[in-house]
Amino acid sequence: MKLKKVLMPFMAGALALGLAACGDKEKAAPDETKQEVPGKQKESAEEMQAKLAEQQVDKNKVVALVNGEELTGEDYNAALTSVQGQLQQMGQDPTSKEGAEQVKAQTLDTLVNQTLILQKAKEADIKASASEIDEEYSSIEKQFGNEKEMKKVLESQGVDAKTLKEQIADSILFEKYIEKVAPAGKVATKEIKEYYDQVASTSKEAGQELPPLEEVEKEIEGVIKQQQQQKLMMAHIEELKAAADIELKL
Repeated sequence: MKLKKVLMPFMAGALALGLAACGDKEKAAPDETKQEVPGKQKESAEEMQAKLAEQQVDKNKVVALVNGEELTGEDYNAALTSVQGQLQQMGQDPTSKEGAEQVKAQTLDTLVNQTLILQKAKEADIKASASEIDEEYSSIEKQFGNEKEMKKVLESQGVDAKTLKEQIADSILFEKYIEKVAPAGKVATKEIKEYYDQVASTSKEAGQELPPLEEVEKEIEGVIKQQQQQKLMMAHIEELKAAADIELKL
């Protein structure tokens, strides 16, 4: 089974870390420490990467069984990288004792959830057309500027174009299934206004000012719909888990 919806978040995280490192170098004071700080940062980053890598498992190891389907270390390791990145973005250390346990539990949970959804999507005969896959592939390619640059990043992660398209196909199935079982309802104007007022109040306290409501109304509507779908999907996944045969082996 190929990894679902975790490759691109990891890429984005890797790029963000690279940009952050560049930003830190630019902020260094113009004195003798300017030459030392980047080296220390690099050493610290390398140490962290080594610790994160230690959490990976053998790619052929079966880490879980979901309704008879084997989830392997290859799936786990790719999902692991995404989860580690998410915790780091939240300011947590995924290599601490507590963080490592959280990472393992969250990674396994992510894999199980995704597998259950894809199993149900295939049972419902939901498909991803070639044109849908190609369209998404082209969209990703544009984010990197061109296909050559995209393939360079893919290769650095041990992924080829065929694998990416398989992941895209799973991603499309995933999204179609969500739309089927957890369709977003209509958002009332009152809800949008209340959400805007709440965010505006928080922003004002932080010394920031939001654009006028009419400029962000559609964006807020989308956020509220996502929250609705997320709540519905979590309840649905719990139902799937209750009826599923799940065996964790890690």
